[in-house]
Amino acid sequence: MNLSLGKPIELTDKSQFDEYFSKYPPESSEFTFTNLFMWRNYYNFLFFEYKDHIILFSKDYLKKRKQPINSDTQDYIYFFPPIGPHPDRIIIELFENIGNIEIHRVPENICEKLTKHEKFNTLNLVCIEDRNNGDYVYNKDEILNLAGNKYRQNRRWLEKFLNNYEYDFRVLTEDFIEKCKELQLEWCVIRACTEDESLEAEQEAIYEALNNFTILGFSGGLLCVDDKCAAYTFGEMLNENTLVIHIEKAHAEYEGAYQAVNNFFLKSCCIDAIYVNREQDLGIERLRRAKESYKPIKMIKKYIVYHM
Repeated sequence: MNLSLGKPIELTDKSQFDEYFSKYPPESSEFTFTNLFMWRNYYNFLFFEYKDHIILFSKDYLKKRKQPINSDTQDYIYFFPPIGPHPDRIIIELFENIGNIEIHRVPENICEKLTKHEKFNTLNLVCIEDRNNGDYVYNKDEILNLAGNKYRQNRRWLEKFLNNYEYDFRVLTEDFIEKCKELQLEWCVIRACTEDESLEAEQEAIYEALNNFTILGFSGGLLCVDDKCAAYTFGEMLNENTLVIHIEKAHAEYEGAYQAVNNFFLKSCCIDAIYVNREQDLGIERLRRAKESYKPIKMIKKYIVYHM
């Protein structure tokens, strides 16, 4: 296995990734081409094909962004789980051939197969849950209709927005990209993104997606009040029955804007979706409370695989 074959992700690679995702439908939010492309510079991803799998890795991430789990040295290589028919087998090969690696965002079913592999123990491998990167999954109809007592607070915020503002929801097209960017810039000024590396990286990733909206082909919507963008969101189908929401931002001065843009987007986009994946909370308490308030029906658990 030759890591020197790795090359950066480019727009021209979209069809190759889409073909793999079509053959091997993902449940984890990371695995759409839009998501990989918009975050490619943050991770400094490289990829290559190996035995009918796509191998995704970064030589820099565990040096610049995050400490390896079980070592003081930063000379570790960061991998995503291989995309293909037998990712567990390829993971075993990776550990056999490359010592200093960690594999992140590994789905639970792959970890279950790994732990049953005859070489799992001989290689001293460990799977630990990465709770901060677990995805929240919801029943689409439930979070669209917000019926019943358990959604009382979310429903109140939505009603507050609908009753207090003259609004206009628009499906995202090229004509509205600049309005989304204007809101994103305002949001970042309020949140002091320049003082927070993760928020600064998120802004760059958002711009990468918006700047390539037509080619990437995701769906989105923006909510305007008096011709000013109050909120915007975008996402796409993750698999045949699940919509994944990549980004959702709202201006602080419009109460209930988050609930409203989510509601309008679910009404207008991906009508065949049964479930909605709203990605992870990254261990941020504010995000965790917001995502838990929509009452997820399940979590997509992810793990980190490393050797002791």
